[in-house]
Amino acid sequence: MEKVIDVALLAAERASEVLLDYFGRLRELKVEEKARNDFVTEADKKSEMIIIKTIQESFPQHAIVAEESGSHGSGSWQWFIDPLDGTKNFIHGLPMFCVSIGVAYKGELVAAVVKAPLLEETFVAEKGAGAFCNGVKLKVSSRPFEEALVATGFPFRGKEMLDSYLKCFKEVFLSVSGLRRCGSAALDLAYTAKGVFDGFWEMSLHPWDIAAGILLVEEAGGVVTDFEGGRSFLSSGNIVGASPNTHGELLKIVQRHLT
Repeated sequence: MEKVIDVALLAAERASEVLLDYFGRLRELKVEEKARNDFVTEADKKSEMIIIKTIQESFPQHAIVAEESGSHGSGSWQWFIDPLDGTKNFIHGLPMFCVSIGVAYKGELVAAVVKAPLLEETFVAEKGAGAFCNGVKLKVSSRPFEEALVATGFPFRGKEMLDSYLKCFKEVFLSVSGLRRCGSAALDLAYTAKGVFDGFWEMSLHPWDIAAGILLVEEAGGVVTDFEGGRSFLSSGNIVGASPNTHGELLKIVQRHLT
């Protein structure tokens, strides 16, 4: 497992160098719209190529599921790659973006790296060994639900659910001390693991958006489920990740409006 973590860290570092290079010359950046309000840039594509190359140099038989290029191979080991989570932030010069790499073995998440180059934070988790940020062990918050700071993401891929989502948003807003929308699910989950946020919910996500963040939260002592309270988050794209003090109450509200 140590080699898997080392390769994920190396891949994230190489990808971050690419992103920082492009970030320094955003006016030259070519941007394409994959779907309404869903963008991809040269930086996304080059970052992903470098991550895939780095993985395949050490683990040519491992399967890869990448945001821009799709699936590569099959097998017991599977890497979920988001080469630039928070593309819209990146395009507009906001520093809330990251490289996210999650690794599963026989369907179970076992390793995670989330690297936010401009924030100078690298999050790492290994199944059964804890979660860390820049080498410091992470633990989810212990604040009560009514004092919680909760993160979310707007359902731009599920706009038919907007009215229900807004009702959910309103009830959470009235129940906790604050809500934030940062624009990167991987970082929202990483900051939940760190205890900055007390919880996070979002819908219609892809596995590469959340695979690494799920393991970070769980290894920091948090709880992660789908909207039904189960573990189909990678297939459904619906996720509630939070501290034990927040998860149950947050899930109840989500279930009242979004299931």
